Amino acid sequence: MPNPNKVTERLFQSPSKYIQGPYAIQNAAKYLGNLGKAPLLLCDDIVWNIAGKELVQALEGASFKVNRAIFGGEASREEIDRLSALGRSHASDFVIALGGGKTIDTAKTVADGLALQVAILPTTASTDAPCSALSVLYRPSGEFHCYTFFDKNPNIVLVDTTVISKAPARFLAAGMGDAIATNVEARSVRFSTNFGGGLPTEVSAAICQKCEEILFSYGKQAYEANKAHAVTPALEAVIEANTLLSGLGFESGGLAAAHAIHNGMTAIEELHTLLHGEKGQHETCDSVAYLLLTTTSPVAFGTICQLILDGASTAELDRYIELMLSVDLPVSFELLGIPKVKDEELRRVAELACAEGETIWNLDRVINVDLVFGAIKAADAAGRDYIKRTGFKKN
Repeated sequence: MPNPNKVTERLFQSPSKYIQGPYAIQNAAKYLGNLGKAPLLLCDDIVWNIAGKELVQALEGASFKVNRAIFGGEASREEIDRLSALGRSHASDFVIALGGGKTIDTAKTVADGLALQVAILPTTASTDAPCSALSVLYRPSGEFHCYTFFDKNPNIVLVDTTVISKAPARFLAAGMGDAIATNVEARSVRFSTNFGGGLPTEVSAAICQKCEEILFSYGKQAYEANKAHAVTPALEAVIEANTLLSGLGFESGGLAAAHAIHNGMTAIEELHTLLHGEKGQHETCDSVAYLLLTTTSPVAFGTICQLILDGASTAELDRYIELMLSVDLPVSFELLGIPKVKDEELRRVAELACAEGETIWNLDRVINVDLVFGAIKAADAAGRDYIKRTGFKKN
């Protein structure tokens, strides 16, 4: 139910500082110096070789004492407890997250538990997690567990676009799949309380709209630039949309059905199996796990479900589906890798999407499991229909 406590205050929240640009990691000491001198650095082995060594070199050259903790791959309570113990044993005075969405969410939770400041250095633009005052936690099996909320947003978000440009382009597409939901959801919940407990501000609405505008204007161009590992104005704009605008937008604008359905889809076992079968030499355990949530079991597909629940016209659905397909995001069960998914599995997704406390209840309309189940089936039908009508063929 939207705004059950009849809140009247508007609220906007954000990280203390956001920095983005090529080779930004080389200037990390300049931006992180006020946080402390003995950070606990969370990253996995592959990210260590991609950007970790360069970061540590930059920090140690400025008299930082960096203690590295190898991230195990899952943002679970068990992993958080293990890393928190390492932070205490090293007497760390702040925490650095270097990696993808699960590294970031784990680091924020570790820092909060240790009452330390946190710096977020994403190595892909696959998630809007860096800027938010919340983490999404999972069970060791990879199934969605819960949201964890913090009193404040990260202190520093430092985005090195050169590092991000070297990542596989499907990571950027995954972030676009997440970001495309931002405005669709926010405009559907404008009278509901946001993650800060207040009503959305006018600036949050403007940010959500700008996020969508950038994706439609530059998304395909940025995707192709990323394939060429080229830092261009279009790529910079989409990285900002995926990371900053989507992050500020979802947190201060609000979430709805797209993310709730996405959370429910993590329960489909075939999606787990498919993703792990797609691992490549440049993909970290963290990155693969996050892509499970953003590409293979996508917020993008959930956005089509949201549009259907909103009563969107065929022309409007086509506009979003066209963008998603242009950057290789899935718009049907077949493209999700679950062509033979059973109705009972989809009904389970709908039940989880309608669980108590889920973001779908921010919608100001009648919602039940049957309606959500129907929207999921209709989203697949809409995606298949678009592909058939347009003759779209995947490259």
